[in-house]
Amino acid sequence: MARPQRIFVCQSCGAVAARWQGRCEACGEWNTIVEETSDNTGIGSGPQKAARGKGRQIELVAMSGESADPPRLESAIAELDRVLGGGLVPGSALLVGGDPGIGKSTLLLQAMSALSNRGHDVVYISGEEAIAQVRMRARRLGLAETDVQLGAETNLRDIISTLESGRPPDAVVIDSIQTMWTDALDSAPGTVAQVRASAQELVRFAKKNGTAVILVGHVTKEGQIAGPRVVEHMVDAVLYFEGERGHQFRILRAVKNRFGPANEIGVFEMGALGLTEVPNPSALFLGERDGGTSGSAVFAGIEGTRPVLVEIQALVAQSALGTPRRAVVGWDSGRLSMVLAVLEARCGLSLAGQDVYLNVAG
Repeated sequence: MARPQRIFVCQSCGAVAARWQGRCEACGEWNTIVEETSDNTGIGSGPQKAARGKGRQIELVAMSGESADPPRLESAIAELDRVLGGGLVPGSALLVGGDPGIGKSTLLLQAMSALSNRGHDVVYISGEEAIAQVRMRARRLGLAETDVQLGAETNLRDIISTLESGRPPDAVVIDSIQTMWTDALDSAPGTVAQVRASAQELVRFAKKNGTAVILVGHVTKEGQIAGPRVVEHMVDAVLYFEGERGHQFRILRAVKNRFGPANEIGVFEMGALGLTEVPNPSALFLGERDGGTSGSAVFAGIEGTRPVLVEIQALVAQSALGTPRRAVVGWDSGRLSMVLAVLEARCGLSLAGQDVYLNVAG
């Protein structure tokens, strides 16, 4: 047997280096390179020498054929179904990311409970909470009487064996993918190799059994899903749950969707009983606007297939500083500088000695 090869892998982006170094050359992060063992075996590895040989022939079909649209599992949560393109597709794999405490687990627990109420067989696997903690959250949300099957486990082999022991469920939530581990690898849970191997095995399970698998992912301080970027390429849809923990509104955004429009958004409001839908966010954001106020205007934009109205607020004041201040919230500061330059050059407005404050509300 060949000796295991030692490699150095960045835990932020998954780049492989020949030796240890303090800063990853691929993503620029410091102190993220960890030594791992690569024995070219197990889940997610390359082709093995013993498996080399002539492969079997696969069936090829014409492009002109007709196929029925895949059925959807509608959750009855309209904003979630909108982002998914009409509901969950059986056999699909989704990745949901967001900041800690933003409400990912709450949203998915509500979605699984809604699917269960519609007669679907659903499973919720938690690798971060005990079953008692999940039940306590379900009671708080008023979901304790649903038929969602709960599990608390991080061993991927045990999870797959349990799901395949009977009739495969219609939908499975894995919370979270960073806590899963497989004994085919020696690295610790949460490392790039473990996340990649666990995600690949779960995607394979989804395609083989026709189960919709939803993976919950942690995010880095830059707002990207932690782990190798190859995980985002494996799955069929990538959703980001955005918002400020100090505010009650949340936005679910689809940055990738093979079964629906990308950049579609769904708006939710966090309350004592969980997340509730906001069907008309424009009316919510502009409900208290005074039409006679100077320095504000309503702009009609579009997010995915949904038109959204936002209010643009601007204030110009005499500057007491040598370099006037340009403060921007919700917009690109470079675009503001370009607009100010056009106003000064083409419209004759002198803004060189003025402080400019711009805020996009909504």
